Amino acid sequence: MKKLLLSLLLPLFCFQLKAQTVTQNPNPVKGNYLLAARFSPKKLQKMIFSTSVDAHWLKNSNRFWYMFETSAGKKWYLVDPAARSKKLLFDNAKVAAEVTLIVKDPFDAQHLPIENLKFTKDEKSIQFDLKSSVDVVKKDRKDKKATDSLEKKTFYFQYNLQTGKLIELVNYDKVKPKPAWASIAPDSSAIIFSRNYNLYWMDKANYKKALKNEDDSTIVEHQLTKDGVKDYAYGGSFMNETNVEEEKNKKKRKPTQVLWSPDAKHFALIRTDSRKVKDMWVINSIAEPRPTLETYKYQLPGEKENPMKEMLLFDFDAKTSKKLNTALFKDQELTMWPAPVLQKNRDDEFRPNLWLGDNSKFYFYRTGRDLKKIDVCSVDIQTGKVNVLVQERLNTYVEINRPGLVNGGKELIEWSERDGWAHFYLYDETGKLKNQITSGSFHCDDIVNIDAKNRILYFTASGREANENPYYSHLYSIHFDGSNLHLLNGGNFDHAASLNDDSKFFVDNFSRVNTTPKGILCDYMGHKLMDLETADLSNLMAAGYKFPEPIKVKADDGITDLYGVLYKPYDFDAQKKYPLIEYVYPGPQTEAVNSAFSKSMDANERLAQFGFIVVTVGNRGGNPERSKWYHNYGYGNLRDYGLADKKAAAEQLADRYPFIDINRVGITGHSGGGFMSTAAMLVYPDFFKVAVSESGNHDNSIYNRWWSEKHNGLKEAVTPKGDTTFQYSIDKNQDLAKNLKGHLLLSTGDIDNNVSPSNTIRLINALIKANKRFDYVLLPGQRHAYGDMAEYFFWQKGDYFCKYLLGDFSQPVDILEMDKEIEMNGKKPVAN
Repeated sequence: MKKLLLSLLLPLFCFQLKAQTVTQNPNPVKGNYLLAARFSPKKLQKMIFSTSVDAHWLKNSNRFWYMFETSAGKKWYLVDPAARSKKLLFDNAKVAAEVTLIVKDPFDAQHLPIENLKFTKDEKSIQFDLKSSVDVVKKDRKDKKATDSLEKKTFYFQYNLQTGKLIELVNYDKVKPKPAWASIAPDSSAIIFSRNYNLYWMDKANYKKALKNEDDSTIVEHQLTKDGVKDYAYGGSFMNETNVEEEKNKKKRKPTQVLWSPDAKHFALIRTDSRKVKDMWVINSIAEPRPTLETYKYQLPGEKENPMKEMLLFDFDAKTSKKLNTALFKDQELTMWPAPVLQKNRDDEFRPNLWLGDNSKFYFYRTGRDLKKIDVCSVDIQTGKVNVLVQERLNTYVEINRPGLVNGGKELIEWSERDGWAHFYLYDETGKLKNQITSGSFHCDDIVNIDAKNRILYFTASGREANENPYYSHLYSIHFDGSNLHLLNGGNFDHAASLNDDSKFFVDNFSRVNTTPKGILCDYMGHKLMDLETADLSNLMAAGYKFPEPIKVKADDGITDLYGVLYKPYDFDAQKKYPLIEYVYPGPQTEAVNSAFSKSMDANERLAQFGFIVVTVGNRGGNPERSKWYHNYGYGNLRDYGLADKKAAAEQLADRYPFIDINRVGITGHSGGGFMSTAAMLVYPDFFKVAVSESGNHDNSIYNRWWSEKHNGLKEAVTPKGDTTFQYSIDKNQDLAKNLKGHLLLSTGDIDNNVSPSNTIRLINALIKANKRFDYVLLPGQRHAYGDMAEYFFWQKGDYFCKYLLGDFSQPVDILEMDKEIEMNGKKPVAN
């Protein structure tokens, strides 16, 4: 009887099991691991070379030089825009032969490892260096037998552009790069740095000694301040120090945030008192010989223990300082603007850190903690008086960019979103508004140059040109009075322009995600003078690469246009059905959607090669490059604001493309995208089936207060007595842990001091308490970006989607695709 009953029930059970399997994976297929491996980061280095013309403008003329690399090697060019000429700086083959004679290492035209090329002051010669295969003892090493005492010998050369003669610079005393701790006065007379929490200075002669040997006991230093203490210091600290390293390094020279006056008589800095700010910690479990603890100050949203800022102005000649009266808002922030760097100075060994201003005043801004109010201020150097020039007020957070100074501050050009779009406004030196310069439904980005004589502003903007992706950037010019707005680099591409300091010529690099990058030379009116370069993608195309597809869909409101990119497998078959994976990042600082061709292919394009359709698309609230309404859409709702748009985008794409299987939708992202991808699984558990969530800030109540309070909103409450407090609350992913239905893979680096691993662990705790199955990868010794384990996790992510979207569970223990990249030298595996 039992056998009869079993024989009747078994077919029914098998049918139900088969039906369930088909529902989950209707067409199980094997992931195309070979195709994904073909475009690894190491392989891409051999397929994609230069994708833009990086102009190095010269000081004494409007000429510039650049290096451009193709599959034929590197070449160096000199361009004279006035003459519309481009020529090689030198004959690679000839220079390679001459260098070989001197260095005794063989070089040829295609393999000429020139470094640090620069023009001499008279611009008649160039200098460069290259490393040989010969080991020499480092000059600053006392213990010449130490394992790290050797380095490859560097040879220095000078090449005369007029005669074509190459000479070796024997006994050349090359100026070492400026160390991070040195803040050098504009006249090079003094160098400011921090040591043991206080300010010190040394003169030029002693600085030269320090460049040769930092530990030279004959170096003379002078102490400027004496009241600096831990967490209320005058200087910065080294990043990512363990507690042991911090104690060991506290007496070393460290950087300061000093900004100098142009005449080198004054400098200013912002000092932060973080003594009351509470600590956070990470533990490096794989440190040797024992795990290490790293303690750092980290204010959480809503906490009252706030870092307090103060601004100090120093009279360097008198060696005195005074604290400026900048107080206005409770828990306010202070930020100084540095002066813009001239294009012609980019190759200088020494570039002073100047303040925005002149010898009589400098500019800064202060911000209320709720970020709804910002003042643009100036400081009178002689009196120390703080003058408020512009006040910005909004009901959401206010953003601001560095203003432009006209004739040293006689007029000021301010960037503001006060009318709902980012535009420029002209003020006089007292802060009186003269006129709005730009206007309309488009977003202005940055001031590129100011022609004070002709009263012309050069700037970048996006979203103005009809029938274009609103994130495509362009260069414009406009008169200060708002007349004669002129587009300088038209074309339906994303543009990046390098305008020379005289505003006479610019190099325009442009592309889309589906076009080959090009670089051209234009004059100040935007007329093309000559073609410069087209990127060499021949190796990439030979490997089977195909451009992705730009897309446009509607947001969940059915009105707002969203822009994105769709990536297909390079072996795409329109007759097949493909799972869809959305790569997400909620913003609000960016949508992580590429507008231009990228030299380093992102993981989304590689992920598609396993056999997926991968899409990146924006969402309302995700990008600051559009209207203020669009950018602030998610204000006060950090967890849920972009999710409906991601779902709507997937549904529209499935309706548009029959090869997309809307029943197999995955989602993934890093950081904010890790937060968002998990939230999508919990808010729409029947729609999103699989997620890989990397380093997500799942609990923004323990993420840093600046980002969380800014984008979620902070309520400022003032009592009848005038006391100010701040109130903060936010939705968290773990609040919805009970909703999980699909497959979720979480990951984090264990020493992530940006988004604390506690975010992921709190979510894990909630999932366990909700009796949910999920997966988790811990990356030991890794910060937020996963460092040398990023490639490892890419394959983990690929495995996860192949298993649960394709039904491919065939992966062996070894990641063969990574093993194939490793050279076995007979002694030990060595990374290639």
